[in-house]
Amino acid sequence: MWWLYLYVGLSTAGILVLGVLAVRLFAEVQHLAGQVARSTDDLTRAAERLSRAAEPLAERAGDISRP
Repeated sequence: MWWLYLYVGLSTAGILVLGVLAVRLFAEVQHLAGQVARSTDDLTRAAERLSRAAEPLAERAGDISRP
């Protein structure tokens, strides 16, 4: 009968370990999602700056190519 208590105790300990790992994984995924969101915002701002910087060059290229 003691083996039944041992199995239940080990099973409970295993589930507890899995629960702790799941909570840690959730926290890391939230952290990663925040980093991805910040990177996306940074890339969007950089693309807008590049587009604004390229407009005068594109206008001059259009003037040069016209006969």
